[in-house]
This record gives sequence, structure tokens and C-alpha cells, in this order.
Amino acid sequence: MRGPLPVHMQIGEMLIREIAAGRLADGARLPPERDMAAELGIAVGTLRRALADLTDRGLLERVHGSGNYVRSRGDLQGVYAFFRLERIGGGGLPTADLISVERMEKPADVPAFGSSTVAHRIRRLRRLDGVAAAVEEIWLDGARAQVLSPDDLSESLYLHYRVALGFSIARIEDRVSVAPAPDWAPAAFGAQPPAPYGLIERIAWAGDGDSVEFSRSWFDPGVARYVSRFR
Repeated sequence: MRGPLPVHMQIGEMLIREIAAGRLADGARLPPERDMAAELGIAVGTLRRALADLTDRGLLERVHGSGNYVRSRGDLQGVYAFFRLERIGGGGLPTADLISVERMEKPADVPAFGSSTVAHRIRRLRRLDGVAAAVEEIWLDGARAQVLSPDDLSESLYLHYRVALGFSIARIEDRVSVAPAPDWAPAAFGAQPPAPYGLIERIAWAGDGDSVEFSRSWFDPGVARYVSRFR
């Protein structure tokens, strides 16, 4: 498995998304740990750490001599809680390939947000289970960070905001439409600019009530779907 998130956390996030998508139903028994670890290509100890974390959160139940069982809940909150794209069949572990990060003046086509006239523009290719699914352009208000280097960025920007920058995303507003892919989309996305792609435009607010981020995500409808659940 790839990415800066620890492997046990990646496994946990994958299982959370599988549960949320209904691919792992409440009461389902997971495969034996050794078989599951072998299928995922990880050590049994790493898998057990991931399962222990989910058990502590009430998402799994370990039955001695029987195995691990899903205990689905309506308040599943993982690192990717605000990441709304899933594989067409549901679930899928998100990863990100950084394309660029630059600090610049906010352009005229970006809606008003934050308190600064500058922002950090982050462009990334997003994958689900390793398959290119979307490209995204994220504008983080410059007042929230003076410097944002490629080495600072984790797979989950919202995790980085919370751990390194000291604020959390508390609320989002998404608007979904269709649009051509941007001309900067990498070849790995397979995008042809005239083709219609799903477009998600988002404004995000921090816990203190200030708008801190605007983003655009273009996704391939042949690979992913936008999913929002309320329970």
C-alpha cells in the first residue's frame, strides 16, 4: 500500500468506506486475519492494529474463536469523511498524487472566501484503489498558512489542516454539475478537455465559522460516483 498515511490507518479507512458503502453489511464476518493480510499484502500484525482501532471505535466486534464482525453505525467518521467520491460499485481507498502547490493571488473566477487576498493553490490527481478517478484544484486561504510545501501535504488535506495547521473543517457546501476537464489534467487522468466530466465545487468552513477553502474536483463518471449519505 502507498501514501504517507500509516498502513494500518489506510486499512482502517478502506474498511470504513466499505462499511459506509454497504459492501460490508452489519453483522458480516471478515475473512480470517491471515487470509485477509495475505490478500492485502501486509503483515498480520499491521492488520490486527487496524482491526483493533476499528474495534475500539465500535465498528467491529471480535468474537473469541469465531472472528471479527462488522458493527455498522450511522456516524462513520474517518480521515476521508468529507471525500464524497466512491468507485461505481461503492467504497474504494482514496490516494493522491500531488501535481503542484503554489501561493498566489486569488483569481477572479474563485468565489470570495477567507480573509486574505492570497491563497495556496494545490492541484492533485485522485485515485480510488489505485485507479485515476479525479483531478482537483484546492485553494486554501493564505491567512491559514504562510508556507505550504509539497512535503507538508498528506493524503488527506483535512487531516493535515487539523494536525499541522490547528483547525478542522466543520462544514462544507458542495455544488455538483458537469464540465470539461481542465487543460492541466495529467495524462494519467485520461481526460480529453471537450468531454463532459462531473464537477464538484466546494466551499469549506472551519470550526471557528470562517470560510477557509474553495475547491473544484473533476471526476470521471466511468470510474467514480459522487455519494452523500445521511443516517
